[in-house]
Amino acid sequence: MRLAGRVTKAGVPKYSYRWKGYLIVKVKSDQVKLFLPGSIAQWFRKNEYVEIEVEGEKKVYFSHEFRLWKFYGEKKVLAWPPFNEEITLEKKDPLSGDVLYTYRLRVREAVTKRDFELIAELEQYHYASKKDTVAIWWCGDRYVQANVKPADHCVLVEIKGSLPVSRFIVMELVEKQPFEPDIVGYLRIDPPIPLMHRRVGNTIIKNIREKVFPPEWFHPTYWPEKLMRELARRYPRLNRKELFELVRKRAIAMCNTAVSRISRVVIHPDYRGDGLGMTIVKEALKWVDERDVPEMRKKKVMVETIAQMARYHPFFERVGFVYLWDTASGRPVLYYPLTEEARKYIEEFLRTDPVARQHGGRLYNPKLEFPDPLSENLELQGVTKLYTSVLDVEGLDPKVRDVLLSFGVDRRVVQRYVLRNVNLSIKPGEVVVLAGLSGAGKTTLLRLISGLSEPDEGEVYIPSNARISVLIPGEAEPQFGDESILEHVYRKIGDIVAAIELLNVSGLSDAVFYRARFSELSTGQKERAKIASVLAERPNLLVIDEFAAHLDTLTAMRIARKVVRLAREKNITLVLVTHRPELLKVIKPDRLLYVGYGGVIERSPPP
Repeated sequence: MRLAGRVTKAGVPKYSYRWKGYLIVKVKSDQVKLFLPGSIAQWFRKNEYVEIEVEGEKKVYFSHEFRLWKFYGEKKVLAWPPFNEEITLEKKDPLSGDVLYTYRLRVREAVTKRDFELIAELEQYHYASKKDTVAIWWCGDRYVQANVKPADHCVLVEIKGSLPVSRFIVMELVEKQPFEPDIVGYLRIDPPIPLMHRRVGNTIIKNIREKVFPPEWFHPTYWPEKLMRELARRYPRLNRKELFELVRKRAIAMCNTAVSRISRVVIHPDYRGDGLGMTIVKEALKWVDERDVPEMRKKKVMVETIAQMARYHPFFERVGFVYLWDTASGRPVLYYPLTEEARKYIEEFLRTDPVARQHGGRLYNPKLEFPDPLSENLELQGVTKLYTSVLDVEGLDPKVRDVLLSFGVDRRVVQRYVLRNVNLSIKPGEVVVLAGLSGAGKTTLLRLISGLSEPDEGEVYIPSNARISVLIPGEAEPQFGDESILEHVYRKIGDIVAAIELLNVSGLSDAVFYRARFSELSTGQKERAKIASVLAERPNLLVIDEFAAHLDTLTAMRIARKVVRLAREKNITLVLVTHRPELLKVIKPDRLLYVGYGGVIERSPPP
């Protein structure tokens, strides 16, 4: 049943306005009450025309019992139920196109108390976070600043940096393990910032947007700091909570723009580098286009983002955002057109502006360069390696010695061929995986390939232009000091953009890790930092023993996929040792070699 009426009241409780709210709608001579989150209810004005779809005639409808449309002029927008979509994200082998692993994701608007608590927890991982704590909680008798909920009775008051007009979507794993986070990402939508100036060299061009686009697209919006200062002067006796509530009401009343702004995209560090950031941005564009968030008033024609991170990661551009200029403070500004009219304005600017004509709308320029591939095959010809061990009980504890003697162990020379008359040829750019039992000779073969050891017989021919990087745990590893991980990689590779690219490839795509010291990392994070470090040496021959040994299955698969993709793109000859069969499907080696009993046997890689 469809009901039509006008809003008589939009009720939003103080301080919990994001997840609590209601509307009272006059339908003919009667009134109905609709319960829905305050982050949506707050955008309805008195006397605003709405439509409601319900089943059965009641006075009160809870959130699961109705659908609600909001009108702005002749335009009708679905306001409730909230935006909610499921997506399947397949991660494929770049060569074969085979699916390596799959994410089933749900992207939906944040509407519950728990949603916003989880957003506050995830906010601490935001690249641009300048605060030690990112949320303010009311715990009954005092305010507490913390990144996670301090106690069960505490209520979230404010996510620092967010606005009263902010709307959020969250990303969940539809199928997840108990240890995985409840949300793996969130995105925040705001109105556009009130003023934007452009820097061109030492020149500042004021109000650049109004010179390029119709001014009414960006106004009226509001200036959070300015409004807060004005109201604080006018009402000096208000406490922080009361002042914030007054700011919220003023902001809601004034905002009505044709442009939305993506002001935050945060993906959990363990899930970065797999396209989840691009996925949630694509869903946000759909959300804005369909529902005209945050205000649900003017039709949205364009989406704006101001992101310093876009210099170092291209996911906005990969989605379709176009770089136009830098703000006066030097932050890049990118736009996504939702309409043909907006697209034409953007194209006209890129065509006529002298600076824009040079960059052509592109901001991100990859800096990761590697030397030419190996000039010829790496060859092992008739290679033999004999290991000799002397077992002696002299000097041992008497009790230990007596036990060994009872087994007949006194002194013995043990010899065995680790490799025997091995012939092997590895082509430039090949990805080779070595497998076999522990102690079979895989590490010995790596030492020979990397020049760390000499054969007893035979020859190892390493191409003259070989630039070798080696990671053999406990033997050949990069050395870290007290510098941050980003500094370590940057000093090796000599380019800050390339350093960030390598950290992303290695699974350390979080600014918290960028500024961490090696000693502060977990075992798995240290392994990823070592991979980034050896890649920073720009090798054309990379040798890694026990690859991804300390990583969980999904993380290991992510890192393997990215490292192998980089190797193939840059024609790096890659020789890995792994005991993990699940990684073979991701690595898709050109050759799979089994080492054991002195020999090296080639097997067909798994399909």
